[in-house]
Amino acid sequence: MLKELIKKIIPKSLFNLYHFTISFLSALFFGFPSKKIKVIGITGTDGKTTTTEMIAKILEEAGYKVGLLNSVRFKIGQKEQINTLRMTMPGRGFIQKFLKEAQKEGCEFAVIEVSSEGIKQYRHKFINFKVTVLTNLSPEHIESHGSFEKYREAKGKLFESTKEVHVLNGDDKEIQYFLNFPAKKKVIFTKDPSKLAHFQKTGMIILAENIKENPFLSFTVKGVQFNLNLIGEFNVYNALAGISVALSQGISLEICKKALEKFKGVPGRMEEVISKPFKVIVDYAVTPKALEKVYQTITSNFKFQPSNKLICVFGACGGGRDKWKRPVLGEIAEKYCDEIIVTNEDPYDEDPWKIIEQVASGTKGKARKILDRREAISTALKLAKEGDIIVITGKGCEPSICIKGKKIPWDDREVVREEFDKMRS
Repeated sequence: MLKELIKKIIPKSLFNLYHFTISFLSALFFGFPSKKIKVIGITGTDGKTTTTEMIAKILEEAGYKVGLLNSVRFKIGQKEQINTLRMTMPGRGFIQKFLKEAQKEGCEFAVIEVSSEGIKQYRHKFINFKVTVLTNLSPEHIESHGSFEKYREAKGKLFESTKEVHVLNGDDKEIQYFLNFPAKKKVIFTKDPSKLAHFQKTGMIILAENIKENPFLSFTVKGVQFNLNLIGEFNVYNALAGISVALSQGISLEICKKALEKFKGVPGRMEEVISKPFKVIVDYAVTPKALEKVYQTITSNFKFQPSNKLICVFGACGGGRDKWKRPVLGEIAEKYCDEIIVTNEDPYDEDPWKIIEQVASGTKGKARKILDRREAISTALKLAKEGDIIVITGKGCEPSICIKGKKIPWDDREVVREEFDKMRS
């Protein structure tokens, strides 16, 4: 509440000056480390974390020492720690310090997940990005930015400041906006062969062909076949982004293949926590587009008997964030799920029951409303029969729940295991 009051009293221009100054002084203090290391920034609405991990895996396979900063972890070479900050792109000099440490440890590359909120607060400033990647773009953080156009504009600022290499999703409907930003090299990835002629004069085209999912993904790029240990066709785009970055840096498709075929996925992203007698899958999906892709992937890849059910547990974030999408998430669940449990997620300073009611309003009265997330997960486990699938979304591997300024230790995956063990004892 105090934070919101301060924001109302202090002019926005002063906040912007504060954030800009912090970014400059941090870069100055640490000696502008990004001038001595190749920084790769990944932005977009969905898929950023997985894409950063894939790029890092490819670079390491190519023999490079890599720094990695994303919403899940911070990694420099072989040393890593979990990101407990609950921030995709930390501020107050954290990134400049990270880059300095990565540079001192001999990392040739740093791969950074870049959020629109981070860009809005100038956290990308004074970082010399060598490569910038756009995974995709759909409505998100609308209240914070004011409109989808301003959200897109924030993403665009990263491309505006990157002069070397732009890697773009050629199948995203917003690509033309990002193509307008100049760069020495542009790499466009796509699954659509009809795009080849359209983008031929723009830059290098990376086309995925012969895409199959049975249930794991396979596809070919320039005659090289990739067999991934991942499900969900959306991961083809994440892999293509990684391949595009690698090719822009002179790394071969053969090395990309070796790296990506070893990649086992990201914790809390389509992670199967329980396999028998029913499946329990935990995923981070917080946007309508991501949630629908999760449900589509599960229903198309796991063969259901007519008696089997898809049981969904989810909520929505508080703090005034994207209230518009709450009933939309409910509508998507109603479309795909047989049993719906709407529960608490990260209410911050909002009334969690109001958030639950707003989400449930989209389910046509189909939802069970359970405030306690542990109780919600336990209820789902008790409802499940052999062959059913439970999908728990919204938090992935996040290590806490945020309630009224407090971070309460939490992990959906651990709670699932604990409640499952209680059932069996």
